[in-house]
Amino acid sequence: MADKSNHSSVSEFLLLGFSERPDQQPLLLGIFLSMYLVTVMGNMLIILAISFDPHLHTPMYFFLSNLSFADACFSSTIVPKMLVNIHTHRQTIRYEGCLAQMHFFMTFGALDDLLLGAMAYDRYVAICRPLHYTTLMSPLLCVLLLALCWVLTTLAALLHTLLMARLSFCSGNTIHHFFCDVVPLLQLSCSDTSTNQIALFIVGSMILTGPLSLIIMSYAHIFSTILRVSSASGRQKAFSTCGSHLTVVFLFYGAAIGVYLCPTSLHSGGKDRIAAVFYTVVTPMLNPFIYSLRNKEMKTALGRLIGLSTLSSRGF
Repeated sequence: MADKSNHSSVSEFLLLGFSERPDQQPLLLGIFLSMYLVTVMGNMLIILAISFDPHLHTPMYFFLSNLSFADACFSSTIVPKMLVNIHTHRQTIRYEGCLAQMHFFMTFGALDDLLLGAMAYDRYVAICRPLHYTTLMSPLLCVLLLALCWVLTTLAALLHTLLMARLSFCSGNTIHHFFCDVVPLLQLSCSDTSTNQIALFIVGSMILTGPLSLIIMSYAHIFSTILRVSSASGRQKAFSTCGSHLTVVFLFYGAAIGVYLCPTSLHSGGKDRIAAVFYTVVTPMLNPFIYSLRNKEMKTALGRLIGLSTLSSRGF
């Protein structure tokens, strides 16, 4: 008889995904494969454009390149396994693989969140305190902020992974989701999950609402400063530098807060899966378009990068 005090008597989980109908699997495979390829290529183009263009070696684009890296890794933690399951019609994932997927999902998801907060602070300093921008946003401070983001997200993910590893999953192994997320796993456990739920709420509140509060306060000061600008062109330029960031913030937080800050009793598998698609697949795919199409400097850098790639492929 298996000892329930051990980690788990379940060796693998069954990820239900979106549909069990065989006729819908090719369509789902094509949709998510296309979205994933666009996500990876789009974010890699952003990183390369920023790396090779000296005009973009500024704090704003430093954080943007790291956000693109986090987005690419975020989707890569989830989508490839989902695509393999759809293609093979085998929806299982091993217990160890499930915990690993959960860990990296939380790491890169939280990193996205904290980087959005750092980018809001950068915009605040650039617009509200422009004379002190080079001092307040020095290269050393940018690197320290990035390191702090990595440390906090890694520790938060490790805490949840260790708490999850102590739980027992005695018989049921069907996860009503398309990846190993914290909430569906907690609902599946036959152990007392009160500690996990408390940790999820506290850490989730800190990771989500902390940067969100910084974003709100930053933009309150930004809008107050912009409204005092007498020149219409000056106001338009200031708004244009913030529009892309705000769009991404609304997309990311709109879905994430509803999933992670609501009591688990209010969660519905179908609604959670739809919300999760937005912040795990759709938002990372849209971010490169949002930042490139609304940003003249980024469009110019991407044009140079694509032009250089074309010349190189022709042997010039």
